[in-house]
Amino acid sequence: MEIAGRSASLRQVLAYRTCDRVSGWLILFMVVFSPWAFGTTQPWAIWTMNVTGYVLGALLLFKLWLRFRRGYRPARWNEHAAGFATGSPRASRFAVTGLAILTVAILAYCLIAGLNARSTYDGGQQIFVYHEHLSWLPHSYDRARTWQVFFNLLALAFFFWATRDWLLGLTPDEERSNRAAASDPAHRQPMPARWRCLLWVLCLNGALLGAQGIAQRLSGTNKLLWFQETRLNKTADAQFGPYAYRSNAAQYFGLAWPAGLALWWLLRREARRKRETDAGFHPPRHHWLLPCVGVMAACPIMSLSRAGALVTMGMIFVASIILLVAWRRRHASVKFGVVLFFALTFALGAYFGWDAFSERMEHFDEGLELREKMYETARGMARDYPLFGTGPGTFDPVFQLYRSSTDEYWPAQLHNDWLETQITFGWLGSGLIGAALLIVVVRWFLPGGVEVRWPVPALLWLSLAGCLVHARYDFPFQVYSLQLLFLLICVVLLCLSRKSAAV
Repeated sequence: MEIAGRSASLRQVLAYRTCDRVSGWLILFMVVFSPWAFGTTQPWAIWTMNVTGYVLGALLLFKLWLRFRRGYRPARWNEHAAGFATGSPRASRFAVTGLAILTVAILAYCLIAGLNARSTYDGGQQIFVYHEHLSWLPHSYDRARTWQVFFNLLALAFFFWATRDWLLGLTPDEERSNRAAASDPAHRQPMPARWRCLLWVLCLNGALLGAQGIAQRLSGTNKLLWFQETRLNKTADAQFGPYAYRSNAAQYFGLAWPAGLALWWLLRREARRKRETDAGFHPPRHHWLLPCVGVMAACPIMSLSRAGALVTMGMIFVASIILLVAWRRRHASVKFGVVLFFALTFALGAYFGWDAFSERMEHFDEGLELREKMYETARGMARDYPLFGTGPGTFDPVFQLYRSSTDEYWPAQLHNDWLETQITFGWLGSGLIGAALLIVVVRWFLPGGVEVRWPVPALLWLSLAGCLVHARYDFPFQVYSLQLLFLLICVVLLCLSRKSAAV
């Protein structure tokens, strides 16, 4: 616990471990709370999540202060754990540092746009109150909405980096196992316990959400969680679970189930290794994940979201290919089991929702004409504000200025997050976001992470890809709980690295 001639006191060590423990509980709270709080779409839920994120940020800063200023060096996966990828860590550090710089740049972009606002929108009178601003800096056409986006992204940034820091910490059991692994490789830890805990909580919570959504749909109620009436989407078939908009529910499950399948893959390999090294009985608890994954993967079809169901069916096909390729040398019965599992998952969704879904598909063109008209109007906005955009969060008030008449539909969201991001963040802000996502995707190819086989990142990439495809036709990135879950998948990917040839 010494560095540069200084050592951390026992009080500081205990304070660090307390902060680390509290951080873990807060992270798990945010993962569980965000979907149940009606998708975190209401102001009270958003600010609950934001305050929790700020507390996480404060705990993270205090932990970093203890590590870098007070000389405390806790046991961490990137420094002490067996099973951490070998090779030069320079590329890994460069990637993580680059992502941290991009995080600050995105937040600074929103901050400058809010401080340098071109106007503030008065919703009561439906007018823009204009201010002096610097046109060569990012600026916003609604100061209040841009500030709200900044506060939300600040909390999500703290969540992202606090989760990464927590995931890379070693538990006491892992410290003992890794000391034993120095003399006996059989004691190697195949995956961090905190990584396993986080994904178990996500999967169990997602399965409960799915079961509640199915029960709510079968009951025929149009109240969320059987008690909350909605302002929009008042019919039961337009809702699903705690989400007032069925497509948002489909997007949540589409993000969650591949992560659950990745966890099952890892735990299955861990159980197999234990059976090879230990003759004792090891109950296959990891197989409980499969019903959870099946329920979550079936829910987008039951939700009656056309895009959600089509994207999920495509994801199921790709996931089956991933597993079949990974097990290409296994017995035919294993491959049949993969096909059977996904067939049963599809059958579950079809049993509860296929009749209503097929009826919606017969009228597939309904609403497309309206959306194409919206996209045409929105493209004009993108052309007029190419570099800086209209300002984060300002699509709703600015769209009215581009309507051809007062009869043209005025959407709160564009139902195309790719185009809406381009409009509000401009090419500069969108480029920062795209660069950050690219680093997360390629991180697995660099050394210096927790080593896993390729099917794990492939399933997590599939999770992100499904959401990005859906974002072309809807607005998952305008919903707090979906942003948080997307970032959770990203932070898990940021901790992983491919298996070295020696392993």
